[in-house]
Amino acid sequence: MRTELTYAATLPANTSTAVLIPGREQLPVELFSADELDYINRQLELKSTLVTLNKLTHQLYLVLTEPKKKETLTQEALRKAGNALLQRLAADKVEHVVLLDGADGEAALYVAEGLVLSNYAFTGYKTEKNTPPCLNTVTITGVGVTQTQVNELANLLDAVYHTRDLVNTPPNMQTAVMLSEQIAEMLEGTGVKVEVLDEVQIQSLKMGGLLSVNQASDQAPTFNILEWKPENATNAQPVILVGKGVVYDTGGLSIKPTPNSMDYMKSDMSGAAAVAGTLYALAKNNVPLHVIGLIPATDNLISGKGFAPGDVITMHSGHSVEVLNTDAEGRLILADALHFAKRYNPALVIDIATLTGAAARAIGREGICMMGTADDLLKTDLKLAGEMAHERLVEFPLWDEYQEHLKSDIADLKNIGGAEAGAISAGKFLEFFTNYPWIHLDIAGTAYLLSPDSYRGKHATGSSVRLLYHFLTSQATA
Repeated sequence: MRTELTYAATLPANTSTAVLIPGREQLPVELFSADELDYINRQLELKSTLVTLNKLTHQLYLVLTEPKKKETLTQEALRKAGNALLQRLAADKVEHVVLLDGADGEAALYVAEGLVLSNYAFTGYKTEKNTPPCLNTVTITGVGVTQTQVNELANLLDAVYHTRDLVNTPPNMQTAVMLSEQIAEMLEGTGVKVEVLDEVQIQSLKMGGLLSVNQASDQAPTFNILEWKPENATNAQPVILVGKGVVYDTGGLSIKPTPNSMDYMKSDMSGAAAVAGTLYALAKNNVPLHVIGLIPATDNLISGKGFAPGDVITMHSGHSVEVLNTDAEGRLILADALHFAKRYNPALVIDIATLTGAAARAIGREGICMMGTADDLLKTDLKLAGEMAHERLVEFPLWDEYQEHLKSDIADLKNIGGAEAGAISAGKFLEFFTNYPWIHLDIAGTAYLLSPDSYRGKHATGSSVRLLYHFLTSQATA
């Protein structure tokens, strides 16, 4: 069930309303009686940031949002205020709430973002006690916000919902072929062109990385090409997004080391879902930028016919790779896609992947590991977009010395480095297959959470969709 985000030019009567104020001095006194103002002031003196008034026909909420030192931190605080507001709305069983910025600014957009993302639920497989969220509609009003802004945000949040749905889908409901079908259905009617290459076509392209990872499976791999090319695109060369689409990962013969580490490996296609979600948002908002998504998809299973540590495989590029760990499979399928991207003469390629546990261990679930060969201006723009979405980026180096980690005695390179700098050696492996401006995003720490975290919730977060959308829209208008 989706949470509908709408716009109203005037404040609807007798509707539960949350009034947002950045400080006590900006309290819209005209909305309250003398007794209500007295109660509100007493609550604010007690340091309350959320005050509730029962108006009999509806509820009135006062949300106090103190400005932070940086604008982006203020925006994040507003999103978290949206999460806190949802807890109160749920307790009061509110189905429709209006957000009004008492300071006539854009705070309502960020509170709505946190509110709608917090209200996501994935309950489609429950047959008993399936209680969907009570809140159905969020309406924004106020002179500081326009219908266009609200529509854009609604489409972006819908894209995050779609992305979360894809990642949360159980592995028995999502083979590589099924993932392709789900993406095609999701993008139907958006204007995004979808082409799905089957196993025979993948074999003809000699994508040895993708085919080797798929070897143990009874399910065929797919290679998905998504293209958004509006007539008014501002870029002559496309931007390409490459998403890791491992729909389920056992680790292969290098089986996952701990008993419960496979429980959430349905999330190993989070990069693929993020690519599809980003294309959805761009198309729904008609962003004038030519963007192509490439998604290699397969599972990584265990069987006697699977590829094994010690194998040497030939990639789509023609290079040989010594496989020393079958659980380092994501980089193999991404490498084929990165080489395939060369045919488009791209201005920039960004790959998104739950690639390494090392990235998660390095910076936790608080940020995304980034590295690449794109120029500093592009990387700075991406970092700024990360600050805007609060999907912050930490750049790791790609010094030449890291290539030594991948030296093989019998092949052009091996697919895993040593115990140190694991996230970087994985990025260095991918760099080998590029010859264009490129950025790698390792979302292993942020894509799927095992405990709730404010508006990101629990399980699939839709990581990097909002980040990529903000970045790409900035490039379209640059």
